[in-house]
Amino acid sequence: MTRNQRAAGPRPSFAERGMQSSIAAIEHIAGGLGTAFLAALTALTVVLTALLCLTGVGLLLTGATLAMVRATANRERSRLNRWGYEIINPYPADAQRTRAALADPATRRDLLWLSAHATLGLITGLVGVVLPVIAARDISFPLWWHLLPPNQAGASLGFPATTWPAAVAVGMMGLGWFAIIVGFGQPIARLQALPGSRLLGPHPSVDLSGRIAELTATRAATLEAHTAELRRIERSLHDGVQNHLMGVVMLVGGARQLVQRDPVTADEILDRVQTAAEHVIQELREVVRGILPPVLENEGLDGAMAGLAAGCAVPCRIEVDVAGRCAMSVEATAYFVVAEALTNIVRHSEASRAFVEVRRIGDRLRVRVEDDGRGGAAQARGTGILGMRRRIEAHDGAFRVDSPVGGPTCIEVDLPCGM
Repeated sequence: MTRNQRAAGPRPSFAERGMQSSIAAIEHIAGGLGTAFLAALTALTVVLTALLCLTGVGLLLTGATLAMVRATANRERSRLNRWGYEIINPYPADAQRTRAALADPATRRDLLWLSAHATLGLITGLVGVVLPVIAARDISFPLWWHLLPPNQAGASLGFPATTWPAAVAVGMMGLGWFAIIVGFGQPIARLQALPGSRLLGPHPSVDLSGRIAELTATRAATLEAHTAELRRIERSLHDGVQNHLMGVVMLVGGARQLVQRDPVTADEILDRVQTAAEHVIQELREVVRGILPPVLENEGLDGAMAGLAAGCAVPCRIEVDVAGRCAMSVEATAYFVVAEALTNIVRHSEASRAFVEVRRIGDRLRVRVEDDGRGGAAQARGTGILGMRRRIEAHDGAFRVDSPVGGPTCIEVDLPCGM
């Protein structure tokens, strides 16, 4: 088990959380190693093109080389965004001519990132990938060292180990490598991502009017959703709770008039009063849960997600890996997105199973909901996707739905939650 499975087991220990964090860091570093190799190849192409420009031949290759630089940088932007960094593509939507692309500050920043990632990213990637292999090799060394020829038995650092004490010492060294991975995995991953997070976004001097317009539209949609939510609560109180309370009052009045003349009938009416009052209390609880579920405030995302899984008619597996608490509004948004998604799965997907993953990476909260149903979920079909999107955009988050006809369906959410 690599993460806490709330629906099937207890909360993970400190060691398990450290292991989960280390595995995530290694995944991050390995992905960065792939883009670092690509960056090194692209950097070599840039250098060769620049040299060929001295002969005039390279001018014909400049456009293709710049496109290669941009594609490599975009690949790193996508990778960093998947890992919780918010990297906005600084390039305009329309294609640029070669001369304009050369003058674009974003191109110069991409070239700076290219040189940094081709060196620093390659070194940190190799360290992050080789260390686990060395650790596994040295930890297991006492199990198989005696099978090697005496001149080949040795530790990963090269010194010989031809006796049992020496073999045990190599195993202890492997544990030391493992401790380094646990302690320094996340810092190495952050160091590898540092050039991209600093250079691949827009320069501070770039006009962000488009971004401002997007945020303005998002805030307007948020206010509209907030108003709709207030109307829903008002209708629930007015049409539901208030009407039932009026019925309770009328029944109590009738019972008071009959208590002397017909005690038996009055007692029956009081029984109805008790039933109606219990119904009102239940309705009030449902209204309160619609505003902010008490389980979310009391037990956090772990307990809230476990409750959603337990109440889902489709078998649902929950994995939660969230260290500490996020802002209450962010937790509430994540909760309602998962609740709405599971409701859609039960009502529309014809799925046999569902899976929910909630994971915090740095200052981002990532939520993923999957099912093996018939797919075809779309915002236009009124399955609550528009409401989920508006809630997420209100927090400046990202929302993606992948639901081809025939299934499966995957909903991914990325929310900023602070450090």
